[in-house]
Amino acid sequence: MEFSGDLKKRTAMTTAGVILCAAAIGFFKCSCFGVDPFQCFAQGIWGHFFAEKASYGFYYMILSGIMLVLDLFIARKCMGAATLVNMFLTGYIVDFTCTAISYFSPSPALPLRIVFLAAGVLVMCFASSLYMTSNLGVSVYDAIPIVIAEKRKLPFKFVRIGCDLLCVIIGTLTGLLPGIGTLITAFFMGPLIEFFNHSFSEPFLFGKKKDNLAE
Repeated sequence: MEFSGDLKKRTAMTTAGVILCAAAIGFFKCSCFGVDPFQCFAQGIWGHFFAEKASYGFYYMILSGIMLVLDLFIARKCMGAATLVNMFLTGYIVDFTCTAISYFSPSPALPLRIVFLAAGVLVMCFASSLYMTSNLGVSVYDAIPIVIAEKRKLPFKFVRIGCDLLCVIIGTLTGLLPGIGTLITAFFMGPLIEFFNHSFSEPFLFGKKKDNLAE
């Protein structure tokens, strides 16, 4: 997160990353195989404590705001334009994607749902890699494993797995049972994001420069 890069490339990666990540969540939802780990955490707490007091949209905005304040203290360098875009536009892109998918495939059969799940997971990890590497801000949740990995000198993929599993456990304890898609993302998002970092995002942005800096 400390390297500089071409601003045009970084802006393009951030924009593509946020849009693709939101679209991936739409595919993920239409697969009906569960929600991603952070949504398992968020929806579980909402359903257990706040469902009768506030809409999920309002609750999620408050939750994101609280996490943003926390991140400003512990992960300020991870905050940026993409953080705000992620907070305020993701929901609209997810809704648009779900509407479009439902229009073309209102009742997808099991094989197509599996395709939706695979596409959702892979695109979400690729998109996360793009906007994390571009260093113009990450989502309020993504910032947490990044900072823990950097401060504790631990591999990001294992820290991400730990954070995702904690979200799934909390969501399960509050009444939202995880689906197979939830478990797949909990165990594989960290390694897949790291794979895309090394295989595409970092070489695309930095070329040989990053390798030279690492040496």
